[in-house]
Order: sequence, then structure tokens, then C-alpha cells
Amino acid sequence: MSDNLFDLSGEIAVVIGGTGVLGGALAEGLAKAGAAIAVLGRSRERGEACARRIKEASGHAKFFEADALSVESLAAAHREVLSSLGQPTILINAAGGNDPKVTVTSERPFEKITADDWRSGFDLNLIGGALLPCQEFGAAMAQRGRGSIINIASVAAHFPLSRVVAYSAAKAAVLNLTQFLAREWAARGVRVNSLTPGFFPAEQNRRLLFHDDGTLTERARSILGHTPMARFGEPNELIGAAVFLASAKASSFVTGIDLKVDGGFLAQTI
Repeated sequence: MSDNLFDLSGEIAVVIGGTGVLGGALAEGLAKAGAAIAVLGRSRERGEACARRIKEASGHAKFFEADALSVESLAAAHREVLSSLGQPTILINAAGGNDPKVTVTSERPFEKITADDWRSGFDLNLIGGALLPCQEFGAAMAQRGRGSIINIASVAAHFPLSRVVAYSAAKAAVLNLTQFLAREWAARGVRVNSLTPGFFPAEQNRRLLFHDDGTLTERARSILGHTPMARFGEPNELIGAAVFLASAKASSFVTGIDLKVDGGFLAQTI
């Protein structure tokens, strides 16, 4: 066995939301560390593209179509992963994002956001973004006595950001669920942590950060002014933190934490 603390050889990682920008980067990063990757998501085109990039870099990956909001779909994907790759030992929950229907604007103030709109935000980021995948894959890890779960949170989970009220509340719930499961499953060999990205331009937030001509929006300028490193993050800058949390050797006594990769955003006050 390798003495490298960050060697994931022999691990099987399920990356839900590996079809997205950040999830895809995490999938590729864990593959480079030696893990076999099950890329799960709804977009076959983007999922297979992610798996192909991993294989072209001499990694081992396969795409499995799955809807994180469907218990039946997750169970079917789990069976396929078991048959094709083996028992998952790492779970990354990277599905989620801000739903435009629950974004507060001058035309759509807080009081106009309906209960159904709120439910869609919580479904996307809490129910499908962490809870159901943890019940399907995490519970199986707990039964086998080994595993690492990484839930993707947000700086909005710590302090509610303007406009994205339901997203902020749902991500705060992800942090709470992470700590609950860390306590519940610690004695059963499963570590549960969260990873909080700062601002990383991706498909779900690009319209809030950039005008059509590529210039920064007022919101983007405000974000950068509040970020001590004065820039946005690059997707590959999340990989080191994820590999650390995934590795049973590097973080064997680490559970229930939230690891922030935010350029200092949450450290900034005045």
C-alpha cells in the first residue's frame, strides 16, 4: 500500500453532479489521485464527456444516468455502479444550484416567491443535493463500515446572500445535515464533511456575474471587492481540498467539518 497520504488507488468514488463544471473538475481530480469514478447525472452527453476526459488521462471512469431527486433512479444507478465498478467508498454530492424562480428581484420581491418555488430550491439543493444520495450510497457505506462523504455547500450557507434566499437557506440545511450525519455515522466508519466553494463561475451563476459582452456585473464587482484574493476561483482549485477529505489516510480523524475554499470571502468583514 502506498505511503502517499493523498493516494486514492483502490477507492471507488461516486460523483453526483459530475456533469457540471465543479462536479466534473472534482471527478477528474479524484481520478488523477487514483480513484475509479462513477459520474452520475441527468445529462448523458456531459456525463460521458467527463468520463471520456478521465479515461483519456489514463483514469478509470464510467457515466451512469441518474436523477438525484428520484429514489428509484438512485437505487438503479447504485446497482449499476456495484456491477460495473464495485462498492463505492467515496460520495461527492455536487448537484445543485440556484433556481431563477427563487431569485429575489425588484420585479419579484421576497413576498412573491411561492411555497412551491421554495420547495423547488430545497429539492434541488438539499433533497437531491445531499439527503437522498446519502440515504442511498451513504447508508450502504455505513453498513460496510467504511466511507467518506463530501457534501458541496456554499458561502451562502454561512451568511445569506442577497437575492438567492432559498438557495442560501437550502445550503445552510446541507451544513446542518452534514454535521448530523457526521455524528450518526462516525462509529460506523463513515466520515461526513462539507466543502464550501467561494465564487467559481459556472453555468448556474454566470448570468449573475457577467453581462452578455463578458464584462463584470455590479454583483460580481461587489463579490470581488469582498474577496481578499480579489478574484474568482478556478475549478481545479477545489481538487486538493476534496482529495484531502476523501482520503482515509490524510483525513482519518476529520469528520463534521466544513472546509472553505473561498479566497478569504468568509473572513472579510470591513
